[in-house]
Amino acid sequence: MYDDSSARIVAGLHEWIAAAAPEARLPSSRALVAQYGASPVTVQKALHTLAAQGVVETRPGVGTFVRAVRVPRPHDFGWQTAALGPRTRPVQQLSRALHTAPNDVIALHSGYPDRELLPERLVRSAFTRAARSDAAVTSSPAAGLPELQAWFAAELGSAAPAGIAPPTPSDVVVFPGSQSSLSTVFRALAGAGRPLLVESPTYWGAILAAEQVGVQLVPVPSGPHGPDPDELARAFDRTGARAFYAQPSYANPTGARWSPGLSDEVLRLAREHGAFVIEDDWAHDFGMNHEVVPLAARDDGGHVVYLRSLAKSVSPAVRVAGLVARGPARERILADAQAEAMYVSGMLQAVALDVVTQPAWRTHLRGLRQQLVARRDLLLGALREHAPAARVEVVPQGGLNLWVRLPDTTDVARLVRDCETAGVIVAAGNEWFPAEPTGAYLRLNYSGPNPGAFPEGARVIGEMLARQG
Repeated sequence: MYDDSSARIVAGLHEWIAAAAPEARLPSSRALVAQYGASPVTVQKALHTLAAQGVVETRPGVGTFVRAVRVPRPHDFGWQTAALGPRTRPVQQLSRALHTAPNDVIALHSGYPDRELLPERLVRSAFTRAARSDAAVTSSPAAGLPELQAWFAAELGSAAPAGIAPPTPSDVVVFPGSQSSLSTVFRALAGAGRPLLVESPTYWGAILAAEQVGVQLVPVPSGPHGPDPDELARAFDRTGARAFYAQPSYANPTGARWSPGLSDEVLRLAREHGAFVIEDDWAHDFGMNHEVVPLAARDDGGHVVYLRSLAKSVSPAVRVAGLVARGPARERILADAQAEAMYVSGMLQAVALDVVTQPAWRTHLRGLRQQLVARRDLLLGALREHAPAARVEVVPQGGLNLWVRLPDTTDVARLVRDCETAGVIVAAGNEWFPAEPTGAYLRLNYSGPNPGAFPEGARVIGEMLARQG
């Protein structure tokens, strides 16, 4: 009588293989059919299972054999030590904000918004249309598609006050994402070995880009409302720096938003010292209660080099950013960009332009703001209830994150490990400091997946903090 289950055959052959020598030939399929009283199909299924497990190998026309045990040979890459030479600068580890999290954990670490906060329908439709257009088979101009240049210029120009000349499309250079543009701008405006002033804490990607370029980072203390202008003035005087990287609107990680008075003072200092302000307007589309007015909209003298990325608000798959610079600085930046990448994918530029010029884009942004407010308040309330020792010094009015101050005695690395063991992934604040951290912090993303789990995530954080108390 035939037994259609192959498990019995697999178990029996495992015993046979354990006693056999490597390269021994298994009994033929006909012999196995007779031995186990099974159908040929069942026998073949068992042999396929053993092959998938790596214990046998089939040689067509010859038979099935016990797989020989192969002793792994150690790789010798020692020759590369001499070829590479000494490392010129430390190699940074991948930021925790970019780590991929399993589906069964509470992820509060990411630097990107959840998929349900993206204009997915607009993006998919835009890709379909772009695939049918010439953008799918042609290159684009080095500075970007003229229509996309015009859109970036118009967006910034619409915020310019009376008396300030708006930028023109020819002031715009399109980049394949903000990270690429940061490296180019730091190299072009500061230069290897020269000082670059940065807020502290600041965006970890900017720290990485600066270190890769080889500029000398000079931290300027920055709090819940932005940098201290007196400290900024002293840093300019002390270092002779000619560039200051900053995030005036909803800074990552602090959520700080500059007041008009601080914006005027920073511009005054830049003009006084003949320096550039590199404005990273990463959260332009994530303001909750009002429209963002970039610092660059207040300057037509070429002191502010403005960067706006669409990768977070449109889609991580649409890595397109616009940079606005005036005068010779723009030409130097463009020359560096061409040497690095020649041009940006016309396909991605066409998709980005399609999305942001659809009437539904504005509708999406209005809905997005409401969702961000709800998520922010949910996580804030959960922390206050379950982790009162974790304090949020400023409630952000835009962006994607909460900057959480922990008790000074907190072992942040241990807290991160303990939370991850309990199924909650958080990001330590250390990597947002260009020098030594000035306190114990976490950066928590309220735009990530599964906001319904925020209370449980906060409970775990509170419990792990209490264990250290």
